[in-house]
Amino acid sequence: YAVKKSYKKNQDISISCQTTGTSVNGNNIWDKTADGCYVADYYVKTGSSGFVTKKCESSGGGSSSSSYCKTINGAGVDLIAKWEGFVASPKPDPIGLPTVGYGHLCQQKNCREVKYKFPLTKTTAKELLLDDLPKYTKCLADYLNTKPKLNDNQWAALTSWVFNVGCGNAKTSTLVKRLNNGEAANTVAAEELPKWRMAGGKVLPGLEARRKDEVKLFKTASSKQAYPKCQ
Repeated sequence: YAVKKSYKKNQDISISCQTTGTSVNGNNIWDKTADGCYVADYYVKTGSSGFVTKKCESSGGGSSSSSYCKTINGAGVDLIAKWEGFVASPKPDPIGLPTVGYGHLCQQKNCREVKYKFPLTKTTAKELLLDDLPKYTKCLADYLNTKPKLNDNQWAALTSWVFNVGCGNAKTSTLVKRLNNGEAANTVAAEELPKWRMAGGKVLPGLEARRKDEVKLFKTASSKQAYPKCQ
């Protein structure tokens, strides 16, 4: 994509809609300006790490549109919330990274990017989690080819895993490689997810238990497809 226009630092711009596209420093949201250009949301100060206006009808932002599910089902959201735990105001997690809500990793000092008022309620924390999820489903969609056919429970379980271990680790994982090779998804999940039980160089019982929950959800039958096409 060629550069069509440049904006000066601190210049006010009007955003007509937002979409998802190529990730820029961990932010995959792109803003469509009133003059029809797309600019990476990373460079625009909107006061939020999520969407602040309506979504564009068609994709821009350096990535073709895809029909995978951009979010996950309620069982997956509840699983993530259960294991991340509720944090009303920013504080370090078990390995020292500042988090808030249900596992939102702070991007700025004191989590200034969060648009919800502190202390968070469980309702606003859940909304923040829903704002964060498309980043992780996009990672999965970017790393998987079209061989894996995943239902909504499998998709949710994998999203919980990526949310926990990070996009970079997921990208280079044997789990993703095996799915892309066309191996049976339930077998891959049952064998690979339990391996991800360490943080900060230590085995954490909480991670072992979380992986068991993710495997259980992954292997729960469902007729609703989530990847590569969302039903």
